[in-house]
Amino acid sequence: MDVQARIGLIVPSSNRLTEPQFQRYAPPEVAVHVTRLRMTGKWHRPLSELRPAIAEAAGALSDTKPGIIVFHCTASSMEEGLAGETPVVQEIQRAAGCPAITTGQAIAEALAHLGATRLVLVSPYHETTNQHEVGYLREAGFEVIHDVGLGLPGSDEYLAVTPERWKQIVFENVRPEADGYLLSCTNTRMIEVIEACERQLGRSVVTSNQATLWACLRKLGCARRIAGLGRLFDPTTGGPEQGRAS
Repeated sequence: MDVQARIGLIVPSSNRLTEPQFQRYAPPEVAVHVTRLRMTGKWHRPLSELRPAIAEAAGALSDTKPGIIVFHCTASSMEEGLAGETPVVQEIQRAAGCPAITTGQAIAEALAHLGATRLVLVSPYHETTNQHEVGYLREAGFEVIHDVGLGLPGSDEYLAVTPERWKQIVFENVRPEADGYLLSCTNTRMIEVIEACERQLGRSVVTSNQATLWACLRKLGCARRIAGLGRLFDPTTGGPEQGRAS
């Protein structure tokens, strides 16, 4: 099938799961192109200091003629709040001449679409990073009623967590008053448990890569139902959830 649209992703250099997941789930007429930045672990810098490198990466990605570019790192995109991500989006748009979003924005759009406002947050991160995300989500109009971070040191450990373990962690942290579950991080296998969790919880489940792919496809005019990606990709879904948590 001929390519009709292209997504550009700027990802942390250690990320090994975004590419295969996007290639697996993206429609065949949508191409995905990736460039990398050293921005996590010992390379971590405040988001404001990353902006020149992000702009350079966006300029390089623009050579692929993308319809949209994503600054695709959940923790980094959220760490300086809504005000911190705005200039990042502007830098990408200026450098690449195309629309841009962040992972944080994609997640917020996905949660709003599903009517999920009271959240359980699950991540592989340390507590400080989780609290940055809680603050970002609060600014965006959501309430995190419970959060759990595994405190893992880095990407190798993120990759080692199996889908079954992620599912177990979700079920260990069920909150009946929650109307959505956010599984945060682009470099994990969380995407593989979305539908199993939704069936048991009766609530919507959003992950970083799932939400970002959904947001990109909507903006590119390529939205469609995609098997395995849950309620977010069901065209009949939208508005407050009616299910009951287990």
